[in-house]
Amino acid sequence: MRNVRVASVQFEHATQDKKANIAKIKSFAQRAAKQNVEMITFPECCITGYWFLRKLSRDELRAIAEPVSHGPSSQTLMALAKEHNMTIGAGLVEIADDEKMYNTYVVAMPNGQFQRHRKMHCFISEHLSSGSEYTVFDTPQNCRVAILTCYDNNIGENVRIAALKGAEILFAPHQTGGCKTPSPHCMGLVERSLWDNRKKDPQAIEAEFKGPKGRAWLMTWLPARAHDNGLFLIFSNGVGVDGDEVRTGNATILDPYGRVLAETWKADDDMIIADLDASLRENCTGVRWIKTRRPELYKPLTIRTGLEEDIRKVRFGGNKLGRRKVNC
Repeated sequence: MRNVRVASVQFEHATQDKKANIAKIKSFAQRAAKQNVEMITFPECCITGYWFLRKLSRDELRAIAEPVSHGPSSQTLMALAKEHNMTIGAGLVEIADDEKMYNTYVVAMPNGQFQRHRKMHCFISEHLSSGSEYTVFDTPQNCRVAILTCYDNNIGENVRIAALKGAEILFAPHQTGGCKTPSPHCMGLVERSLWDNRKKDPQAIEAEFKGPKGRAWLMTWLPARAHDNGLFLIFSNGVGVDGDEVRTGNATILDPYGRVLAETWKADDDMIIADLDASLRENCTGVRWIKTRRPELYKPLTIRTGLEEDIRKVRFGGNKLGRRKVNC
């Protein structure tokens, strides 16, 4: 890995309005290019919109899904990547050659290559399949990058496997924060009125974003993913209205010690930038710990315990339509 300048973006997507969302991506990419950014990440499903997906029929999902890499949104990302000599990642709904659909994160690189990550723990719709492959690849910036989308990052084994595959940087696109949950110390709904009144009273909504519904919750676990695996972590997230919830943004860039290099709790679209110092990985805690693993002890990790359940059942409490929001 070499030193590289990266950016993370949070923005409020327009539900089912690809044109408006792509326009925001273009604007941020242009701004980033002026500041010599080499890699930029946008949120999960930011091209299509997210939370409304849970209410769509299969045919309605098909109407907004696109192929990767020859679909129009992928081609737009590639045009931007080449124009700005920048690696760009953004999320959408993908339809594959076999007609299966996925929550997919597309990365376009200025050398003309695409990478995609199909979310492995997809719960938003019974009509979307979960991916079953880890996505780790080399970029033209001489960095090895992994992608894990939202819930994928909740499972510690996923991040560790990405690190074992040589990842130096983790793209972590999300749509989270402000979620309804029965857990008394995990997120919680943000009042819509606070968001609607954010221009007149920014302190009120920013206090929510910095508190246990947003940043404080993220800081209980996200830095550990970076620290324990010796990775730079780029967290990008939606912000603002997403269906009947309010996303908390909190775009953050962490170093391999889990320290915050850049962050925002602004109640608005925003971009943060950080210079990643490759030398931080040379002898960091996570890299050293990985060297001392004893894989012969870890066979139980590959054996089912009987506690495993379907992701949608866990996330939505068994409600087939996915309209009850219960777990983190």
